[in-house]
Amino acid sequence: MPAPQRSLCYKRILLKLSGESLMGDKYSGINLPTLKDIASEIHSVHKLGIQIAIVIGGGNIFRGAKSSDYSIGRVMADYMGMLATIINALALKETINTRGSAATVMTALEVDRVAEPYRRERALSHLDKGRIVIFAGGTGNPYFTTDTAAALRAMEINAQAILKATQVDGVYDLDPAKEPAAKLFSRISYEQVLRKKLRVIDLTAISMAMEQQIPIIVFNIGKRGNIEKIISGYKVGTLIAGEGNER
Repeated sequence: MPAPQRSLCYKRILLKLSGESLMGDKYSGINLPTLKDIASEIHSVHKLGIQIAIVIGGGNIFRGAKSSDYSIGRVMADYMGMLATIINALALKETINTRGSAATVMTALEVDRVAEPYRRERALSHLDKGRIVIFAGGTGNPYFTTDTAAALRAMEINAQAILKATQVDGVYDLDPAKEPAAKLFSRISYEQVLRKKLRVIDLTAISMAMEQQIPIIVFNIGKRGNIEKIISGYKVGTLIAGEGNER
């Protein structure tokens, strides 16, 4: 007898990956085993029929917010950070493709010899055809984080949820790296995140998600299988949503 079909919570998700998630145990750059693990997990979820879009950061290569350390102006540094996201996106795309899922890169910062320019209609077409779409280049504008880009793209493609991958288990009331007694929230409202100024995700991104009532699940990307658990309905990490928006 065939196994019963799994009930999935979401049909289309926006996965937000930081550049640091690709580092593994390195101090910078891309750790190949980590890249392969993440690509394999994305491929496994994609095989379930989930439409996946990804926004990726570039902090493993260059972070614009720390540009003063290099005596580089913020605007130019942010463009350098956008270029770093394109490098990460191309690496992830190629690795996903080797796993058997079709992936493509679209970028807000146009480099048409290596990636498609971002066009909403084209992105929706890719998703409907079963391709994983990786959005690079942030919003294409300085002063905006890739978290904000993730919220923007999620709104544009009508994603049902934003999955925010981090190096910790979710949203805490205090920094868990500094405070052993920090409390992990299983659920918290958009308003509470804004009021408490919890910095696990950019506050502009929180405001945008709140406006459109897009739930955000903050989870630990280092624990393999978490993405599949989330889309299968398991309570993983922290759910950020409206007070009455139960999962």
